Amino acid sequence: MAESPTLTHLQREQCAPDLADALGHWVDWLRERNLSKHTIRAYCGDVGGFVTFLCGHLGRPPSLNDLSDATIREFRAWMSRRAMDGASAATRARGLSGVKNLIGWLDRSGIMHNGAIKTVRTPKLPHKLPRPLSQRQAQSVLDNAETLSAATDDGWIGSRNRALFTLLYGCGLRIDEALSLNISGLPRDGFIRVRGKGNKERQVPVLAIVERMIAQYRTDCPFAETNDRPLFLGERGKRLHQGVAQKAMRDIRLALGLPETATPHALRHSFATHLLENGANLREIQELLGHASLSTTQRYTEVNAEELIRIHSAAHPRNRTPE
Repeated sequence: MAESPTLTHLQREQCAPDLADALGHWVDWLRERNLSKHTIRAYCGDVGGFVTFLCGHLGRPPSLNDLSDATIREFRAWMSRRAMDGASAATRARGLSGVKNLIGWLDRSGIMHNGAIKTVRTPKLPHKLPRPLSQRQAQSVLDNAETLSAATDDGWIGSRNRALFTLLYGCGLRIDEALSLNISGLPRDGFIRVRGKGNKERQVPVLAIVERMIAQYRTDCPFAETNDRPLFLGERGKRLHQGVAQKAMRDIRLALGLPETATPHALRHSFATHLLENGANLREIQELLGHASLSTTQRYTEVNAEELIRIHSAAHPRNRTPE
């Protein structure tokens, strides 16, 4: 097998000659793709760990045939062993990715095939909420969304961005919910109907400022309106793409010096966090966000713990300085 600083002597000794040779060619292929040394080292470490597991499981160094015959039970057993050894879900997911990369390359190269690996589920990673903006930061985004939008001859673009981001923060909509709105779905009687995840519909109250920003955008937008026309349009008059909205937010973030976590979804999260800070209860926030489970909404309280501690410290009578 070709010598490689990313495959240890122990890993080479634990492979049958044909698998060891294939591993060497696989590493060469990884290098040809200009992957970073860190990525190659991580992949090789993960594959080496699986080879070590197979060696112990079979009682001998595994060959290409053994790798081809590996079953879903063996892949799951390896993943379970890693979990028992304390590997995080992210580490196990990366390990499975490395093994899938190797087996995929072996398959495409006509060396061997293993269909079981495709049925192994990637460990579910914990869902991380974006950091909310402070109330001052959120207001700054809305105040500057129009003037800080990318320079364009079409002045209505800035008006569109301000209306969109005001809607996200003022109503707590997901970005895809906002972009899926049509003219026929405009706010009526102070409410807007939103179709969210699972095709579930909910009613969300609309602030007067949100209605004003949308009205101004509609006035500025040069494209004719019909009931089935998308509310938010791109420069060519088609439904606004999520990537364009994200880029607009990124431009604003950079101009204002906000953290990388200042994304369109962070505006939705900020909506919920600021409601919580101002006395709304979780059930009310759950309804507004369209969460199926209260446990999903409760994650907002975890991120908001620092604010709750501050309020508690300031308000609790036992924390007051004696006069």
